[in-house]
Amino acid sequence: MTIQFNAKDTKLSESFRNDLSAALEADLDNFMEHISRLEVHLSDENGKKHGPNDKRCLLEARLNGRKPIAVTDFANNYEQAIFGASSKLVNALTTVFGKMKSH
Repeated sequence: MTIQFNAKDTKLSESFRNDLSAALEADLDNFMEHISRLEVHLSDENGKKHGPNDKRCLLEARLNGRKPIAVTDFANNYEQAIFGASSKLVNALTTVFGKMKSH
């Protein structure tokens, strides 16, 4: 699984990217064989202004032979937004692949 980061209006350090990649790979370990690429889109919804829940993370999982799945989460910082979106993605993938096993 390839993880691609797209950060709008912010710069991510290499160590931060590595930490996030490791966390996402751990969260999505059960689905690694089904995901060819994971795109992480980060943005600050208010730009330079500060506000509650203004950091957005959109995770888009490109699945082998299926349509992509995308989830979004908003939080006070990027770490919380990424982990919130990761949790939503795990739930969505569990639903998709759970339905496949039951049919």
